[in-house]
Amino acid sequence: MTAHRILFIVLDGISDRPCPELGNRTPLQAALTPVLDRVAHDGICGIMDTIAPGIRPGSDTAHLSLLGYDPKRYYTGRGPLEAEGCGIRMEPGMIGFRCNYATVDNEGKVIDRRAGRIHETEPLSQAIQDGVDLSSLGVQFVFRSGAGHRAALAFRGEGLGVSVTSNDPKKEGVPPLPFLPRDGDEADRRTARALGEFVRQAGEILRAHPLNLRRQAEGLPPANTVLVRGAGVMGHFEPFEKKYGLSGTVISAAALISGIGTAVGLKRVDVPGITGSVDTNLSGKVKATREALASSGFVLLNIKGADEAGHDGNPRAKMAFIEKIDAAMAPLATLEDTLLVICADHSTPCSVRDHSADPVPVVIRGEGVRVDRVTAFDEVSCAEGGLHRIRGSSLMPILLDLLDRSPKYGA
Repeated sequence: MTAHRILFIVLDGISDRPCPELGNRTPLQAALTPVLDRVAHDGICGIMDTIAPGIRPGSDTAHLSLLGYDPKRYYTGRGPLEAEGCGIRMEPGMIGFRCNYATVDNEGKVIDRRAGRIHETEPLSQAIQDGVDLSSLGVQFVFRSGAGHRAALAFRGEGLGVSVTSNDPKKEGVPPLPFLPRDGDEADRRTARALGEFVRQAGEILRAHPLNLRRQAEGLPPANTVLVRGAGVMGHFEPFEKKYGLSGTVISAAALISGIGTAVGLKRVDVPGITGSVDTNLSGKVKATREALASSGFVLLNIKGADEAGHDGNPRAKMAFIEKIDAAMAPLATLEDTLLVICADHSTPCSVRDHSADPVPVVIRGEGVRVDRVTAFDEVSCAEGGLHRIRGSSLMPILLDLLDRSPKYGA
């Protein structure tokens, strides 16, 4: 008897380092997690380097690795994946960028890199799409809103390069940086010129937009410029169903993860009220996941709020959200005919406020697993499990073998 489908839950950035505020426990150790602990009790556990030991993974490279797409071969930059996730159909050869709406003051200095974490920016993005004209530079573009303050941009045109700098200064109190070619190549210079003109025209449109005028009247920071980074050229991805023989679905508030999913051929399911933050609609995600499993052999569910708390350096908020995740996941913990996989894509320690290379906990529960003695799902307990320490690229082969879909190597 073997399972016939996979539910792959990625708890984005959930793992951490010991926090003094929590008695030198990680938020995952300190949280009350009866559901996750039950899954650990009934499954086989381990810890995992999603890329390799000592390598700090990005969410993009980590998810590619977890899905079995070698980042060294497939990763060209975050931009095209973010653009795909924002609803831009990225064709091979198109150049993608990730963007932030931001606020600059009257002197042109960045005073808020996220424009007050603005939401519902679609009217701004549509105005930019309708009003910016790059035809004199031989460039076509598509610009779309993402979640919150995020957006994405894609260029199509002859002789464009991707080796360009960002205008994001990564700090406030200084002006945006100029776009520059990294290598002095003419194709890169063309892209840099097009980006500069795009941001210039977009700024004029944004400064006069009614939404921003209203925000200013309400004392809120206007989204009056666009910060652009993460240039990359869209490549070709082997379809997930061809690679594994499984139809698939992706459910995520993060445009990046949705973009990775659709790039490899997973069907995207949009859920109202999901934000990628601690206020996300967890029950809606769980309901959509159960529905997707009725028709998909593989469902990727990404839950991101713990990562945000880690970036904010707030261990108590991270612990509290982990407990919310645990309660919401109860309907998924007892599914039959399903391999349930739960892991993180990377660690986001509150002490670092960024990703780290610390390995993440992983558990597989379902038919055929050799249940070990681990009874708690956390960074330390899982290290004692039967999976031991693996790499992210090993996870899909392990799952395929448990589904009895793994080809034999040799006679």
